[in-house]
Amino acid sequence: MTLFNESERRTIREQAPLAVRMRPRTPEEFVGQDHFFGPGKLLRRMIDADRLQSAVFYGPPGTGKTSLAEVIAGRLSAAFEQMNAALVGVKEVREVLEQARDRLLTTKQRTVLFLDEVHRFNRAQQDVLLPDVEDGVIILIGSTTENPFFALNAPLVSRSQIFRFEPLSEAEIRTLLGRAIADKERGLGRYRLTVTDEALAHWATRSDGDARRALAALEVAVLSQVKDPAAPPEKAGPIRVDLAVAEESIQQKAIVYDATGDEHYDAASAFIKSMRGSDPDAALYWMARMLEAGEDPRFIARRAVICAAEDVGNADPAALMLAVAAMHATEFVGMPEARIPLAEAVTYIACAPKSNAAYVGIDRAMKDVRENRTLPVPMHLRDASYKGAERLGHGKDYKYAHAFPEGVAPQDYLGVEKTYYEPTDHGHEAKLKARLEHYRKLRKGEAGTAEEKP
Repeated sequence: MTLFNESERRTIREQAPLAVRMRPRTPEEFVGQDHFFGPGKLLRRMIDADRLQSAVFYGPPGTGKTSLAEVIAGRLSAAFEQMNAALVGVKEVREVLEQARDRLLTTKQRTVLFLDEVHRFNRAQQDVLLPDVEDGVIILIGSTTENPFFALNAPLVSRSQIFRFEPLSEAEIRTLLGRAIADKERGLGRYRLTVTDEALAHWATRSDGDARRALAALEVAVLSQVKDPAAPPEKAGPIRVDLAVAEESIQQKAIVYDATGDEHYDAASAFIKSMRGSDPDAALYWMARMLEAGEDPRFIARRAVICAAEDVGNADPAALMLAVAAMHATEFVGMPEARIPLAEAVTYIACAPKSNAAYVGIDRAMKDVRENRTLPVPMHLRDASYKGAERLGHGKDYKYAHAFPEGVAPQDYLGVEKTYYEPTDHGHEAKLKARLEHYRKLRKGEAGTAEEKP
């Protein structure tokens, strides 16, 4: 069930926006995604050998998912059906599947079903596709901006090759813009057009790897200077697009960001890892990107607090205090001012000495609690504050720490030999390490020398 026949599609494309008219017709015209569609790469080999298997095209808008599906359609011996999951239901899909079965039985020709926005189908609707995908009745190409490992059924994902589309590079965007400017049949080549390098560079940067956005900006920049839209392009007169025109044509950069999707989690991961990796510049960039995209600043504050405790820890205890202060300030002042205390905390955390000893220690202890036999509280540590506790032996032989030199009693507090917290030699924790080594000797009744004391 194609949405339009070839003649109708050609008529629509002639009146379509520039980005649609300039869609590639052959693999050689396709720009980008060289990591899987470049010469000799997996998907190109599959197409050249006419051995395409079911696939999921996954990535941000304007990176060529639909364009590549149309290129593939022109190269395969299989029949090609195109549908949009936002516009059709199970009934229409079943009709296509029945036609595909009939086609396979009568002509032995397989069918490629390109299902755009496949994530729009719910789990039950996706299940309708499974039997025919598994039996090879159809070759499914699903296109989605959502992570398929979350948005699609696991059985459907397991039966498909996943191809991750990346944003186009600035050079690739400039290539596409250059083609559109020169193409006299589908592009703007019939206009007497001059586009400056500064304009091209501006679009290549501000489009953020979205080819559709860059081409739309070019078209707006040109058509907005045509005085008589009814006149043929050759009669439009000379048109010059400089940086000022380019800036007006694209306006505010739209940051691709889904607060519940990959962009959210990937940016947050980069933010945390930059703080952990002691790179304040990278941490500020990722924080700025999240804030500009509308991320809740309280989420950023929470991640800073966690990083201060997990990755800085006792190497610099002030990091946690500053992070908590920034969290409270964020609640108190709100945006845009909250960016300032957040930046103060984030840069401090990134520059602080690092230790995850406390984090590792608590995880070791919790693993022991979960997986090993529960340790009884030693009798001398049990609560002895109530009547009858003494008769039970609670608190017997307990040694009061303050009654001993340095406030450390020769006493066992766990009942078994265990080490969970192992301080590093980083920052303030180096002092804690020396002190703890001395205290451990005192708890075992081993007198330390003056030189051994911290």
